[in-house]
Amino acid sequence: MIVNYTEPGWEIITQRAHGLLAAQTAMEWRIKDRPQRWAETVAAIAEHDDAQTELEESDLLTAKGGPVNFRMKTFEAEHCRRLQDFSLSKSRYIALLCSMHMEFLHHKEAETNPEARQFLKEQAKLQNAWRRELKLSKKETNRVYGLMEWCDAFSLLLCQQEIQPENRNIEVSRGPDKKRYELLEKKNGSLSVKPWPFESKSFNLRVEYRVIAKLQFKDCDEFKDEFRKAPVKEKVWELEK
Repeated sequence: MIVNYTEPGWEIITQRAHGLLAAQTAMEWRIKDRPQRWAETVAAIAEHDDAQTELEESDLLTAKGGPVNFRMKTFEAEHCRRLQDFSLSKSRYIALLCSMHMEFLHHKEAETNPEARQFLKEQAKLQNAWRRELKLSKKETNRVYGLMEWCDAFSLLLCQQEIQPENRNIEVSRGPDKKRYELLEKKNGSLSVKPWPFESKSFNLRVEYRVIAKLQFKDCDEFKDEFRKAPVKEKVWELEK
């Protein structure tokens, strides 16, 4: 989950909600640059964090009793295999993109973590097999994954409140075309991306979140209870070219 500390309390955005925001972003991508398997691509972007089901987890708190932000977590073999199973049960193409995402997330850990290293070796073999079966080149899958990673990074910038003040730019990521894309807030409060990668000249994005006033929890069950009781709110961003 994505955790922001705010004046009213912990702002919580689930991993699945973040994935949905990433998919909304992908849906606005310029039509001429969308990959052939567009529906599956959007599904992969939406579901790349679907194995993170907060209300079913038992490691949601820090040693001090606060909620664990996703950046505090490291490689978890069970979670990664669950994501592989979830994605493969839908399509090999989705499994391929999700596998590439796990590689992107954990390749540095694999240098020192033998379990992560072995897992990524298995993923490399699976990726090769799936590309052959789907008749996809490595260049094309890298291009498609570049879009997935860009939308993931864009969603995280919004969810983590990293938009810069005073019209300052912040880099999103290198997109599928390897260009540098930057996000900024305009004087009217709307957001823009330079260069503009979307089909429409303006659109809205939204994500659901919860605010929990209690700052410390005795255990995960207490946190889950507070999460369930918290009212659901919605953030909306307007984007303009």
